Amino acid sequence: MTVSKVEIEHRVQAFVQTCRRRGLKITPQRMEIFRELAASTEHPDAETVYQRVCQRMPTLSRDTVYRTLATLEAEGLIRKVEPLFERARYDPNPDRHHHFVCAVCGLVSDFYSEALDRLPIPSSLESVGTIDSAQVQVRGTCLACTRDKTKMRRGGPQ
Repeated sequence: MTVSKVEIEHRVQAFVQTCRRRGLKITPQRMEIFRELAASTEHPDAETVYQRVCQRMPTLSRDTVYRTLATLEAEGLIRKVEPLFERARYDPNPDRHHHFVCAVCGLVSDFYSEALDRLPIPSSLESVGTIDSAQVQVRGTCLACTRDKTKMRRGGPQ
């Protein structure tokens, strides 16, 4: 699945507008880091973002990528997705959505569900703290990994 150029530009424009409203500097590094996230459906980790952006900006430092991702997350411009036992990955999609995580290959994919959006937050959480947001993470096996398992059961690739 790919992100359309129109959607990428929509996300980038929303990013620029939000930065301006909040008084955040719009540096070339921040723009490239955000653009890399906006163009991806795979929720890349910081190292992947660094490697890809470095191809366009060879002088970019790893530290700049990590600090930028932390700043953008703190400002609510991106979300950190933390699949169990993996590195944190980043999501530029500001729309309310949930995540499917493949337990085999680690794929993280957005999905939308009005039914899940309507789930009430249990009142028992009031004793734990204040809820800012909620999303559901569903774990399973993606179609590609399921096909691979099926091929292996049938005696290997055909």
